[in-house]
Amino acid sequence: MKPVPLTAYPRTLARRIGTRKLRAAGRIPAVIYGGQTVPQILEVDTKSLQDLLNHSASETLLVDLSVEKDSRPKRLALVQEIQHHPMSGKMLHLDLHEISETEKVTVLVPVEHTGEAVGVKTGGGVLEHVLHKVKVRCLPKDLPEAIVIDVSAMEIGHSVHIGEIKAPSGVEILGDKKAPVLAVAAPITEEQEAAASAAEGTAPGEVEMLKEKKEDEAGAAAKPGEKAPAAKAGDKAPAAAAGAKDAKPAEKKK
Repeated sequence: MKPVPLTAYPRTLARRIGTRKLRAAGRIPAVIYGGQTVPQILEVDTKSLQDLLNHSASETLLVDLSVEKDSRPKRLALVQEIQHHPMSGKMLHLDLHEISETEKVTVLVPVEHTGEAVGVKTGGGVLEHVLHKVKVRCLPKDLPEAIVIDVSAMEIGHSVHIGEIKAPSGVEILGDKKAPVLAVAAPITEEQEAAASAAEGTAPGEVEMLKEKKEDEAGAAAKPGEKAPAAKAGDKAPAAAAGAKDAKPAEKKK
């Protein structure tokens, strides 16, 4: 990866109010750490940084940093992190890590693919990105912008694992060698779609079970042609009988 030039300025405004004014003026707060010096707070022109990102495959950038009025004319630094607003996506803060040309760095780089998998082209399969980034270790000059994998020969059911990736010269790919990065999945059949829809709806037999339960509860009532069960001692009398009990006795004729 070739370093790109970036200019930074000593930060003049601090704290929350200061950072708001800074962003309103078209700059974002930044900090650089690492190397042999203490961390230094800076500010960077938002448009300049955005232009660099527009010409990069990811936010992993190697920069030749120039700090205005600094004793050192340039520093080699790696963009460690860019914080974004969760709603608008605007850049809020930049973290830079000062590095040495002779020391290896460990960085996450994006995974890209080239070609069209035969399992997708002729078999109707689906290419799935299991890992979108992989961790690599190398010298700054060997740092790749992305790890590119040719998927042309991938059949349905075939996966590419970390251990199967051919790393660029001078680059070591880290991580579990058996972890899948790309895979070609089989297409979903109509039967599978129907089964999935059925699983989301009423399970077969559920209606019949509810019906049987209602019939069992109704079995307590007398069936047509059968005598009603005899009342047990202590049972309350039927409503009609209760009404007769409450009625006043007929007066005797004199």
